[in-house]
Amino acid sequence: MTANGVLQLVVYVVVLLALAKPLGAYMARVYEGRRIALDRVLGWLERLIYPLVSVRANDEITLKTYAVMLLFFILAGLLAV
Repeated sequence: MTANGVLQLVVYVVVLLALAKPLGAYMARVYEGRRIALDRVLGWLERLIYPLVSVRANDEITLKTYAVMLLFFILAGLLAV
């Protein structure tokens, strides 16, 4: 392996480790339903899109609905490629 390859791997691992703590904290806030900084910036867009696609923000998704949407997403990706 060349020095460039080793350097790229080291940089990748350092960036990955540096982002683990902030990303984990962000995901914890989102999953707990607490407000995050992006709510102020992009909240209006989310509130605009939800009624257009018939989504209610507080509803849970069922396993059957999730499976159907996952298959639809995979099919759409397959057709796009």
